[in-house]
Formats: sequence, structure tokens, C-alpha cells
Amino acid sequence: MASSSQEEVSVEEEAVSKSNFKTCNQIAFYRRQKCLCPGKSLYRALLDTVELSHSCVKFQIVSEECKEPLLVEISEIEGNIFRLKINEKEPFKPRYEVPDVLVKEPVCLSLTVLQKDGDKLVLACDNEDQQLHITANPFQIQFVCKGEIVWSTNSNGLLYFEHLQPAPQSRKSTSQEEKEGSANSSKENQDDLGLWEEKFGKFSDIKANGPSSIGLDFSLHGFEHVYGIPQHAETLLLKNTSDGDVYRLYNLDVFGYKVHSKMGIYGAVPLLLAHKPGRTAGIFWLNSSETLVEIATKAAMEVLSSRTPETSKQRVLPQTDVRWMSESGIIDTFILMGPQPFDIFKQYAQLTGTQALPPLFSLGYHQCRWNYEDEDDVEGVDAGFDMHDIPYDVIWLDIEHTDGKRYFTWNKEKFGNPERMQKQILMKKKRKLVVILDPHIKVDPLFTIYSQAKERGYFVKDRKGKDFEGICWPGLSSYLDFTSPEVREWYADQFAFSAYKGSTEILFAWNDMNEPSVFRGVELTMQKDAVHYGKWEHREVHNLYGFYQQMATAEGLIRRSGGLERPFVLTRSFFAGSQKYGAVWTGDNKAKWQYLKISVPMLLTISMAGISFCGADVGGFIGNPEPELLVRWYQAGALQPFFRGHANMNTKRREPWLFGEENTRIIRNAIKERYSLLPYLYALFYRAHTVAEPVMRPVWVEFPKELETFGIEDEYMLGNALLVYPVTEPKVTAVDVFLPGPQEIWYDFRKFIRLEGHGTVKIPVTLNSIPVMQRGGTVIPLKTSVGKSTELMVDVPYELRVALDTKVL
Repeated sequence: MASSSQEEVSVEEEAVSKSNFKTCNQIAFYRRQKCLCPGKSLYRALLDTVELSHSCVKFQIVSEECKEPLLVEISEIEGNIFRLKINEKEPFKPRYEVPDVLVKEPVCLSLTVLQKDGDKLVLACDNEDQQLHITANPFQIQFVCKGEIVWSTNSNGLLYFEHLQPAPQSRKSTSQEEKEGSANSSKENQDDLGLWEEKFGKFSDIKANGPSSIGLDFSLHGFEHVYGIPQHAETLLLKNTSDGDVYRLYNLDVFGYKVHSKMGIYGAVPLLLAHKPGRTAGIFWLNSSETLVEIATKAAMEVLSSRTPETSKQRVLPQTDVRWMSESGIIDTFILMGPQPFDIFKQYAQLTGTQALPPLFSLGYHQCRWNYEDEDDVEGVDAGFDMHDIPYDVIWLDIEHTDGKRYFTWNKEKFGNPERMQKQILMKKKRKLVVILDPHIKVDPLFTIYSQAKERGYFVKDRKGKDFEGICWPGLSSYLDFTSPEVREWYADQFAFSAYKGSTEILFAWNDMNEPSVFRGVELTMQKDAVHYGKWEHREVHNLYGFYQQMATAEGLIRRSGGLERPFVLTRSFFAGSQKYGAVWTGDNKAKWQYLKISVPMLLTISMAGISFCGADVGGFIGNPEPELLVRWYQAGALQPFFRGHANMNTKRREPWLFGEENTRIIRNAIKERYSLLPYLYALFYRAHTVAEPVMRPVWVEFPKELETFGIEDEYMLGNALLVYPVTEPKVTAVDVFLPGPQEIWYDFRKFIRLEGHGTVKIPVTLNSIPVMQRGGTVIPLKTSVGKSTELMVDVPYELRVALDTKVL
């Protein structure tokens, strides 16, 4: 967030109002799907239509209400992944299928038919222990491993698919509508269900393609612990939902979002993980339209097979039912079969890519504020770090550095010589600059970026074919259509030194407001009936918008260097696959203890969804942190992947040395410890990039058989060697740390003292530090001393900290 005038600040503060955002019951496709009766599937499979090829099995299904068939495609993908696609067999017009997220077309393995009769089809998988059982009526699929059902789909009969249809002629009269559908027997009912038009407050969403919602349920047998589907300010373990209170995946600009809420905020990754001792599984729902997820964990009765029915036995097992509902698109789902947590991460990365390997400087400390006022301010802050012996690598400029919020420009009064600032102040100390680049472009015919984009037709259109215009920081703005490959190419070219005057090789990028944020727009975002490249409505691509801007920005920075240097791009809005292009953060948090506390499960959830390079604004973006909170946040942030201090323009200055000598000393020590750990952190990011291991991971990922770890969210593993326990409450003198692994040995990382006991142990704490434990049997590389920036530490010697395990002691 950034701005300067009181008018803009008041617009920003409007976002706090809950009434700006829909509840689930105000979402039309949710109301329509909730009309389904669980357990009464409308669909049956036509097994006489089965087609078997080297890549998939295809067959048709029909419902009693709609005789138009759907086409089901099931394929097994190399690496223990299964794909289920459901689309109209002959759609009235093509339905949107998400492009560019999968890194390549998956390599499929052959499924073979083991059994086929009137009501059942059994398919053999590549692994002889695994089979797919398809029941015809009602239509259902079960995945069976060694005789036990692992997952099933449509077992609750909640498959939902609205067929595309021609638009009514001139909004047909009520009498015509009454004749055409018993489900919509009145104009009032049609409007309430939002079939062709949906209203929210003063806004009206006209649906050119009519209702196009899809949905499907999955049952995870034996599982009661589920995780994932970021981004929400919620607990690590996903909670059971209730009617009207479900997890929403819809990227929104929510200033000061509420803690413990299932509403959608800045990012959306439709990946859900389920775990139990002995197996981890995942469901990746590849859909970029607004998506809602219901979760219900319950006890389920399972009948154990026996040779004689009289001796059959029953047992009670947990079961988690997951229902996915999306506004549009097709059903395209990948089921990741693990079986181990790290297998899941590799399988997901096989589909969507691994974390981009960051440039080393970006693992250092970042200093940001809305806004550093001018070149003198930048120079003063830079000098302040040196004066107080605190290392840092990057200083950031928010939107006030531009000429009237025109991105790729400079405020000539405040930043009259940006090249000198970069070369004489920052480059000499091997430091970098990050500037903000939002997707909205000020409507100004004299602004080159605007005039070029306007002339070439590069802006998103409204439903009438004119450039979509909305209010954002510059005032009236148009929005670049990043879904277009041509627009992305052009945008990447804007980073050339010849185009971006005043930029140098040490300037990198920050994509903010790219949900996209539209002040005074519906839910503070773009109208769903806006039109993108390919004539696709915004409703189809909404959650992809920020993904595409970050993709174009990263490409621009790579191209600028002639392909020689890795880019650094931070984005606020993200989707599945965003890890390929840079870093993300948790958005506009508050300077309150509960936001520090919730940041840990938020970052763990993002990390499990493939985006290892993630962090939260240290100190909280909104409000003024008390000194103890700021100290504790620095201590936590220093041991998390992305480490940036940031503050709103209405807050007091909070550079690390402004809170008294003692607090400055503690913050300095936390930042210096981060810099000493850079070799370890860089090694972790290399592992994330090459084999998809999360840098920051839940304890259960390292200890998947230990039930006590499955819900732990107040501590985490940094790699496989360090156990970190952030202090997230005030005036704490002792904390209860869970030391996992009955056979593990744990050491105090700083004191080299072996900790006695296993399970929950009480550890005394002071304000000086937070508990960090090293796992026995690990080796951590460190730098022996710390310099002013990462690049100035290249020649500093290394040391290895070796912690012995039971095999040596």
C-alpha cells in the first residue's frame, strides 16, 4: 500500500470495512451449489462409452436433469500423480482451461482395464498395489491401495456442472422464463440465484456466458489432519467449515485483514494436503476463478472384508470430506499420492515448478517504508545502518518516489538524480534498491507507458469494449492485461535501461496492488465482467492476474541483464506456480501481537504450497509497535525466508536504532545472526530450487509419524537442522517447546548445550533471544563474521557447526 494525500488514505481505510466484501451467502454460485442434496448424486457413468488410450481413460457421464453428457478423463502421471478432468463433451463455446501454470504437459502412464461390467470399471495403475474403481450409478471413483480406499470422489454426490448456454433474448419476459425452467420459475428466483446478473451493493455483474459454476467433492479416508489452500489469516490445521463460513480463494486487497478468518486475501493456491501416520496425499484443484472450499472431518465406519459375510468386522476411522466449488472453468484436478510429505512437494513441483533460486542479496535484510521521502532520506537511512553496525542489503521505495504515481518514473524534486543515488550511496557498499511497480497505469495521454499501451490495445476492457478504468493511487487508471503474451513481452521491455531512465543494474522490483486492487470497485477489485485477452471474462482469470504480472516483471529483469543475472521480484498477489518468479509476503498486517503469532502458520501454509520465499512485514505494516513487539518480530523474521521491515506512512519512523540502545543491541544481534546463517539459508534455497523442499516447514513434515506434531504451529523447522520457537506474546519468561523425535538429540544452538528430555519442555527466555535448537546429526555452515551486506561477506571464512547424534555419542 502506498500514497500521500488524505483522500487516498481515506480510500485505503475503506478496505477495513467488512461490508466491502462478500460473505459466502452473498456469492450466487455458492447459493446455487448449496441447493444440492448430499448423498444423492445426479450423475451416472455410461460405461459403454469407455475409450482407452496410452495417455488416459475417457468415458461419458450424464445427469437425470441434463441429458447433455460430460466427458471424464482419468490419467496416471509419472511420479504417482493422478489427473481427473471433467468438461462438457460438446460445449456451446469453449470453457476456460488454466494455461501457463503447469511447467509442461505431464507425462502419462498407461492405465489398463482389469474389470468392466454394467456397473463397474476397475483400472490397474502402474503400481500393482494401486487401482481405480469407477462405479457407474451413482457415478463415483475410488482410489484403492493394498485393498484400502485412500480417496474417493463424488462419494457424497456433490458433482456440479452448469452447462454453457446461449444468452436469453433481450432478457426474456417473466412468462417465457417460467416456461423454460422449473428450477427458475420466477424472475425473482432467477435474480436471487444470479444466473445472468448478480448484484452486490451498487454493483451489477452481467454474465455474458450465464451460469458456469462447477464443483466436486473428495473424501479422504483415514485422514483427519488437512493443511494448505493459502492465503488465509488462519491456523495451520484447516478447520471444519459450516454453511456460510467456508474457505474462500479469491485474491483481494484487504487492508488490515482480520485474524482467524476464512475470507480470501491477497493470494490463492488451490492445493490441499492431508496427512496421517504412514501417508501424505494432496489435491491440486487447477482453477483460477473464485473458488470456495468446504471441509468436514468426521468418524466413518469401514467394513473390513472377510471370506464370509457373517464374520465381516467394522472399524471406525476418521474421514475428511473436501468440497471444491468454483465459479467457472472446468474440473481439472491432480491427486498427489505421496506417500511421504517430501514426495508431495516434489509431485506438486513436477507440475507447477520449483522455487526460483533467489540472488544471494535478497536473503539479507530489507528496509522498507511508505515512504522514504527523497535522496537525502535514503542516504541518511543507509548511513544509519553503518553507524549502528547493523547489516542490511536492500532499501525500498514506495510509490511516492514516482512522478505522480506514474510507474517507471521518478519524482524529479525528491529523486532528481536516481542514478547517482544508486551508484554513489548504495552500489559502493554492494547494496540494492527495490522500487514499487503496480499494475494500474495513470490515465494520462502525455505519459509514455499509458499512451503506448492505449494505442496498442494493451489494457483490460470493460464488457462494452472500452478500456476498463478504475480509481487507484494515481487517480483514474487503466489496467494492463498481463494475461496477454504480447503485453507481457512489451512490459518486460520497459525494464531496459534505455526505457527505464534512472534505473541501474542494482534496481529490482516490487509488484503491489495486483489482485488487482480497484478503489471503489466491487470488493475493491475489478468487475468480473471485464474482458481480457482471448475474450475471456475477468471472472475466469482473476486469481491469475498477479501471477502474470510477476512473470512479466521477472522476465524483464532477466532480459535487462542479458540473461546473466537472477531477478528479484516481490508480489502481493499470487497463484499456484508463483514460486517460479520470486517472493511473496502476507500483505497489510497490523502492529499487534496476534499478527506476529498468526504470521507463523500463514508462512508455513504458503511454504507447503510450493512458495518457499515468503515473509511477513516485520513490526506490522499498520500502527506503531511497542518496543518489545518490534524486538520479538525481528527475532522471528530473522529466521524466516524473506526478511523485510515495512511500515505505513501514518506510523512513526521505526528504523532499528530508534527504540533505545538496549533494543538496538538485541535487534542488531538478531540481524547479524541471520547474516551468519546465510550459507545455511542459501543451501536450503538451493534444495527448494532443485528438489522442492520447503525452506520453512511444519514440524510434522520432518516427523511425519509423530502424532503430537501434526497440529504444532507455534514452532517450526528451518530446514532439517534448526527448530525455531518465536516468542509471540508479551512479557514471557518461559515457553513450552515441543522437542520431537524420541530418538533425537537437541542442542541449544547458541550455547552448544544438549537439551534433556523429549516432548514438551519448559525453556526460560529473556528479551535477548528466542529459542533455537539444532538437531543432532546435522551440520550447519556459518560465516565466521558479518559484513555490511551479503556481497561484502563473500571472502569471509566459513565454519561448520556439527551436532552429534546417538550414533556418535
